[in-house]
Amino acid sequence: MIRILFVCHGNICRSPMAEFVMKKLILDAGYSLASSPDEYRDFYVESAATSTEELGNPVYPPARKKLSEHGIDCQGKRARRMNTGDYEKFDLLIGMDYANIRNMTRITGGDPEGKIHMLMEYAGKSSEVADPWYTRDFEATWIDVNEGCAALLKKLEKEK
Repeated sequence: MIRILFVCHGNICRSPMAEFVMKKLILDAGYSLASSPDEYRDFYVESAATSTEELGNPVYPPARKKLSEHGIDCQGKRARRMNTGDYEKFDLLIGMDYANIRNMTRITGGDPEGKIHMLMEYAGKSSEVADPWYTRDFEATWIDVNEGCAALLKKLEKEK
């Protein structure tokens, strides 16, 4: 099983969008999806924050709307903070921007196994995922998240 954690600052926009887009891509490709990291399936996907600002809050309404426009339900998702144990729990920890990567590395105490990556690197880009909290451009974020998640799944399929 491959366990993936998507991470952004507050876990209410970009990382939950990536979580639910990735889950849809996985299911659409015919793979199984675990509902917990202990349940054996092809993939387990979750998302988290590097900050405590939005803990317990649902997905931000415009992000939820953008997912809904594409038939993706994120009902029940609540923001949680990444913790040191996530490094052992997940195979890949995927950040949305460079500040996320710095904070993720700080939270985990380093990255000795090379598990921490930027989402857009899988699409062959060094860019960050557009942050709709500041830009209000949820379409740009949708495009980045889809491109990054599709490229990530394609890479993981080649490695299986």
